[in-house]
Amino acid sequence: MMSVSNAFSSSYAQARVKFLDAAAKAGLAVQSHTHPLKGRDGEDLAMDVARDGPTDAQNLLIVSSACHGVEGYCGSGVQVHALHDAQWLEKARASGTAVLYIHALNPYGFSHIRRTTHENVDLNRNFQDFSQPLPDNAAYRTLHALVLPEQWPPDAANQAAIADFIATQGAAAFQSAITQGQHAFADGLFYGGNSATWSNQTLRGVLRQHAGEAKHVAWIDLHTGLGASGHGERIWAGKDDAVAIARARNWWGGGENGNPATPITSIYDGSSTSAFLTGLMWHAISQEAPQADYTGIAMEYGTVPVLDVITALRAEHWLNNHPEAPLELAQQIKTQMMTAFYTDKDLWRGQIISQARQAMFQAVDGLTHAETSN
Repeated sequence: MMSVSNAFSSSYAQARVKFLDAAAKAGLAVQSHTHPLKGRDGEDLAMDVARDGPTDAQNLLIVSSACHGVEGYCGSGVQVHALHDAQWLEKARASGTAVLYIHALNPYGFSHIRRTTHENVDLNRNFQDFSQPLPDNAAYRTLHALVLPEQWPPDAANQAAIADFIATQGAAAFQSAITQGQHAFADGLFYGGNSATWSNQTLRGVLRQHAGEAKHVAWIDLHTGLGASGHGERIWAGKDDAVAIARARNWWGGGENGNPATPITSIYDGSSTSAFLTGLMWHAISQEAPQADYTGIAMEYGTVPVLDVITALRAEHWLNNHPEAPLELAQQIKTQMMTAFYTDKDLWRGQIISQARQAMFQAVDGLTHAETSN
């Protein structure tokens, strides 16, 4: 088995090489969907997909990384480690479950240390029906000019206004207003876009190809930036479906077979550290694989306090809007962004691997039970 430390990378280019090498060592072919732009160092960008298991498998587990670009530094490490893990590979193969590793859903953000796509879109707010009126986030409208001021770092007046909002409305209201998703400000935070992004369209094609015939689909999507450092919150990733949420809790936590120490939380009942969100990526399963029973979680690993994460995002968005910023300030902001979404310590990396590995084993058991009970 590869060491935990060696599974992780210090750049997208390095992470991609490690993933492609790991897939080859596991005997897997890779489909590379090439991104139209280059990375920060001029490297090619791609959404790389490796499938382990028969094409006609009734059970499919998806393990994906970098929905939010920079969060791929964590997720890629999980995928690379899994592809070197003989016990895990044997577990999935013996069960007949096919495992689909989607490396770098948003390779541009991964490479450029951004959370967004090259269109400045939050991929996990982009899965809307763009033929219909889009949700209006009125609360974000009131904050847009405050969270993205003309200068960075913010002046005393801006900091006081932000502090006043949090003091009067609460930190949860501040988080919700900013992170829910918005479609009014193309240069703003958590912008959901006005059309389907490259990553959205490419992922839909992958899902149609690989999940279109499966009876049961599970999805573990790897994220960072919310919660206590190193803790992997298991957030229900799907529509507000009581039956499916109960199934997830039986598989992964809080149910008959799950681990009550790691309960499944939900944005729909307020139990998650995440606010209520719109335009979620996982809703694509019901459109691209409508025949499948779907059960999914976002593994959300904590790094630094949420207000620090929001500050890092504000700074990075400001930088994107001000490419003329001094080099030293730009470097400081990118370092701050990395710290917000990736903890460069072996203890943290070990926590990430162990929790993801447990969730993957549980997913195979859940899929196997679902298949035999039908």
